Amino acid sequence: MARGIFITFEGLDGSGKTTQLKRLQAWLESCGHTVTTLRNPGGTALGERIRAILLDSRSEHELGAIAPPAELALMFADRAQSLAEIVQPALERGEIVLCDRYTDSSEAYQGAGRELGSDRVLAVHKAICDGFYPALTILLLPDLTTSLQRARHRNVAEATATGTDEGRFEREDDAFYARIHAAYEAIAQRDANRVIAIRHNGTVDEVEALIREAVAKRLTEAKW
Repeated sequence: MARGIFITFEGLDGSGKTTQLKRLQAWLESCGHTVTTLRNPGGTALGERIRAILLDSRSEHELGAIAPPAELALMFADRAQSLAEIVQPALERGEIVLCDRYTDSSEAYQGAGRELGSDRVLAVHKAICDGFYPALTILLLPDLTTSLQRARHRNVAEATATGTDEGRFEREDDAFYARIHAAYEAIAQRDANRVIAIRHNGTVDEVEALIREAVAKRLTEAKW
């Protein structure tokens, strides 16, 4: 059995990546592929507990300020668990694995946003994830202002509807997100063979068409 393919989605909150991941899953399954999906942080029992600490705005009221290195360590603890429990077994079964965020997020958010530096993040990735990267990364980079407005509006709506609050990062200032956006651009340039950057500000359907085209090309190249 051929080994599966690992595809990640990246971008600022509000970029539409979660919506597009679900659409890609539906399309791939309609083509006859078996697809496993997950999110970082989260996706495992341990990961969901870590997610609650990292994303919930109430965490710092209960636990105190989370130091950037501790935040980075928790992100990679989640990632190590998801690789061992979900990603690698699914790839061994020959499945396509779609993951909402991976190490590029840590390089952008903790490396640039928290100003820990890319070298530090990449060293942790090598040590914890054995340097394992996806075959393809879909990076959604619409207008920065639009992304932030969507993310902040979404989190308010979800908190009102469900009582959950995953807006800890969205409380950061615009300079924090400008650093993240610039880091994503740098990652796209550095890893152009792996990262497909989509800067389109069009409709959800238009972005989906661009993603399908990129994924179909990569699957063809991999002789799937």
